[in-house]
Amino acid sequence: MTTLKKRERAKTNASLISMVQRFSDITIMFGGLWVVCQVSALPFLYMHLLMALITLVVFQMIGGMTDFYRSWRGVRMTTELLLLIQNWTLSLIFGTGLMAFNDDFDHSFMTLMAWYLLSTFGMVSCRTMIRFGAGWLRNLGYNSRRVAVAGELPAGQALLQSFRNQPWLGYEVVGVYHDNDKNERVGDITQLVDDARDGRIHNIYIAMAMQDEACIKKLVRDLADTTCSVILIPDLFTFNILHSRVEEVNGVPVVPLYDTPLSGINRILKRLEDIVLATLILLLISPALCCIALAVKLTSPGPVIFRQTRYGMDGKPIMVWKFRSMRVMENDAVVTQATQNDPRVTPVGNFLRRTSLDELPQFINVLTGGMSIVGPRPHAVAHNEQYRALIEGYMLRHKVKPGITGWAQINGWRGETDTLEKMEKRIEFDLEYIREWSLWFDIKIVFLTVFKGFVNKAAY
Repeated sequence: MTTLKKRERAKTNASLISMVQRFSDITIMFGGLWVVCQVSALPFLYMHLLMALITLVVFQMIGGMTDFYRSWRGVRMTTELLLLIQNWTLSLIFGTGLMAFNDDFDHSFMTLMAWYLLSTFGMVSCRTMIRFGAGWLRNLGYNSRRVAVAGELPAGQALLQSFRNQPWLGYEVVGVYHDNDKNERVGDITQLVDDARDGRIHNIYIAMAMQDEACIKKLVRDLADTTCSVILIPDLFTFNILHSRVEEVNGVPVVPLYDTPLSGINRILKRLEDIVLATLILLLISPALCCIALAVKLTSPGPVIFRQTRYGMDGKPIMVWKFRSMRVMENDAVVTQATQNDPRVTPVGNFLRRTSLDELPQFINVLTGGMSIVGPRPHAVAHNEQYRALIEGYMLRHKVKPGITGWAQINGWRGETDTLEKMEKRIEFDLEYIREWSLWFDIKIVFLTVFKGFVNKAAY
């Protein structure tokens, strides 16, 4: 009975935290605009109220799509705060766009920016205080949970270690139960069931290998005679997971192993990022594009733009644009990679390739939707067909659009891949980018490209 009451109280507290988060967000949004109007000596009219209401509705809608009001227990604070800023920024942009259709809407840019900054500061501060407040209460023993792991998978032991490193989460680690005599073992599986029945454990994480299916089923049946929360840690690390999350399809829980992070709201965000950045960059570099085009045309015979078929998202063929830098126009079943001092490269092309200026027309590919600003670099079709048979998971890099710059290039893996190991390293970073994708990761890569992505000793 005591264990059951504790579990019910924990569920109530989790719901209360969510309610506090929602209430604080609403209060800060409306209060922030009111404060800005008071400081600016502006009357707080119905138009301001309508603006705040529309922005709030959009914020709640985006919050539902991004599962923003879920339990953040055990998730890094930076992840929560970055998602908060992302959702709030999008909400204000969409809210302002909708209000622009109203003839009575007359908000200055400075008023909107002041509201944005004040509300951002308020929501970030409030979320931080809620985090620390919940952690303080858990340190006092409220909503604390005694947790254990059944099995010896490294993922389970890593989870317990993360709980030890973050005591404010309120998870008191009991230890690891398994039938082998190894480190951290506090008992066997039989002892685990006994401790669970006696109410000494609240959460049990099952971390067993896939081949232990019979043992897992028996343990789950035995734990059904307790009041413990039982959580399965799937043995997914057997696979080279690309982008994993738990989903439900027609009532059946599924875990995708190879999937794209760019679906739903993320796909919209990525496309907006590409359109805005590509438009701004093309406006800035248009004089350079004209000069380079003239230099290519005057120094060697042939077209200014080289178009080559490459694989895009989902492996669909796209036509990638580059300034022509060679005397040949290879786009066949066999494409020879450029090598150092390659005689096919023109004098102007040599400079363009070393400085990556030959890639600039690809911003047009971004605007037309075939490419992205950031993503795995597109390879010639012939190279794709060659390496997909040699490198496991090679084609998974096409789960997102190819990019002008990417995580592999930032880390120095660009240019000629004269050994299989070099291409494997490039693919390793490409897949890491897909696994870790976020809007902020893209911004980081764009920023680093300015300093280390254009000129490289491997670019020739």
